[in-house]
Amino acid sequence: MNNDIAAAAAKIQKYSEKQNNPLSIAITGESGSGKSTFVNAIRGIDHDDDGAAPTGCVETTMEVTAYPHPNFPKVTFWDLPGIGTTNFPAHQYLKKVKFEKFDFFIIISADRFRENDVKLAQKIQKMKKKFYFVRSKIDHNIQDEKKNQRDFNEEMTLKHIRDYCIQGLQQQGFEAPQVFLVSSFELHLYDFSLLHETLERELPAHKRDALLFTTPNINNEIINKKKEAFKAKIKYLSLLSAAAAGVPVPVFSATVDLGIMAAVVMTYVLVFGLDKPSLQRLADRTDVPYGALVAVIKSPLALEKITVDLLLKVISLMTAEGALMAAEEVSRFIPLFGIPVAMGLSFAATYRILSVFLNSLAEDAQRVLEKALGLETSV
Repeated sequence: MNNDIAAAAAKIQKYSEKQNNPLSIAITGESGSGKSTFVNAIRGIDHDDDGAAPTGCVETTMEVTAYPHPNFPKVTFWDLPGIGTTNFPAHQYLKKVKFEKFDFFIIISADRFRENDVKLAQKIQKMKKKFYFVRSKIDHNIQDEKKNQRDFNEEMTLKHIRDYCIQGLQQQGFEAPQVFLVSSFELHLYDFSLLHETLERELPAHKRDALLFTTPNINNEIINKKKEAFKAKIKYLSLLSAAAAGVPVPVFSATVDLGIMAAVVMTYVLVFGLDKPSLQRLADRTDVPYGALVAVIKSPLALEKITVDLLLKVISLMTAEGALMAAEEVSRFIPLFGIPVAMGLSFAATYRILSVFLNSLAEDAQRVLEKALGLETSV
């Protein structure tokens, strides 16, 4: 906008460096606490999907095992063996699992947090790393209490479980512990949203998007956060488009623009869970037919492999945005002022097209979520 090409290039470079930050999340706890089930759930996959962490009623994690996110392999969830097992005694645990490579730890318990959990948390604290207590299998507890209590009150039951865990941790030296109640089979319930908010708040800024984009769509708030994060990036992508328009070669700018858009829109589709594998996994988890989820989708970009040909077809139906792209190519032949005008038109076209695509895919994600949860669609 200020005709400062060097400054624009520096900003684009700084932005690009921030986009591919790895994130390593360690999931640990005692044997049988539901670590592997949580690893699968947070990656949006079921126990029998390819690449799933093996689960069972006995300890199934015998060594430190990496489970990359299926769509974003730089985000890795590490399933750690239960603390206090023969091969991983408590006093050697952090050294054996090479704790320094993890960004933070989630310590899981299916009951009360025990001495080994507390020792581990204290050692992590001394190492200046973050850790979070997660009480798992809450859905089981709720079902049991419903059967056993005549005057069942879910809110009081959850409070009792939380207070029980907190009191146990306080008795072992933690002054104000925070415990998140989670069901790996129903992430949209209980405290998973609060856990995500806490992780997002305490992670370094350059790693927050990596966490956000790999978080399952458990509510509309998560979807809106993803949309806003993508929206903030569009201006930088439009700057790249404008820079390409400054090259005085016919069709070069359009080729670059479409290449940028194809890569970005594919990311939108994956992050919003609108690719075929993600929708099938959602259908399997929620017992909602795959066809019923597909039926609420309106964007022609969902469920498709994003190619330049597909984008050209969709853009051709967008009158104003298509006209901007055409005007850009024509304007570069205007003497003296042609290139600056083309750069401005390229910025505007890319910005508007990506905004339209983003909005339509975010709305589809909301419709799919509401259908999966059995809610009335409002988008």
